[in-house]
Amino acid sequence: MKLHWSTRSPFVRKVMVTAHELGLVDRLTLVRSVVAMTAPNEDVMRDNPLSRIPTLVLDDGTAYPDSSLICEYLDHLAGGGKLFPGEPARRFDALRRHAIGTGFLEISVLRRNERDRPPERRSPPHLAAFERKFAATLAAFEREVPTLSALPIDIGHVAIACALGYLDFRFTDEPWRTGRPDLSAWYERFAARPSMLATVPIDG
Repeated sequence: MKLHWSTRSPFVRKVMVTAHELGLVDRLTLVRSVVAMTAPNEDVMRDNPLSRIPTLVLDDGTAYPDSSLICEYLDHLAGGGKLFPGEPARRFDALRRHAIGTGFLEISVLRRNERDRPPERRSPPHLAAFERKFAATLAAFEREVPTLSALPIDIGHVAIACALGYLDFRFTDEPWRTGRPDLSAWYERFAARPSMLATVPIDG
């Protein structure tokens, strides 16, 4: 299988952490793919008209264009019920945390794009709204720690950990750990997992 991939994308990292946790990394052929909102990648678009990464291309040419879909497909390949629990209550709880973690990643990327505009082109209302959403979501993550610590690892853990890792990568000037001791301690434990250590984001 071919995976359009980057060392910088937090959505790619979510897929790669999933692949490591499921023991499927060796089945992926990684294709370095650079995409930008203002510069569609023609090679990626041949597989995914949205020009987004990650995109997984199966051996028969079928392309899966979304990180959440790819993670669930990998879980299926691994036999199912690994990171996506089969039992309904646990499954929907995992999917709920997965949605919050992935949504936070989406907000984080948008916030970074807005923050990195030239000062005269930035939107203060958008930046203020992003800051409020950041604070509210991090507070929600802090409240989730007892559940995160008690459950076997699932896709919700992966999404939240990748979201926090993206803050360490792109928002180094913001001490998200301050005032969130439980979340900070949980993340330090999770970040020490081999799957996370093997996927630390880098520029380049």
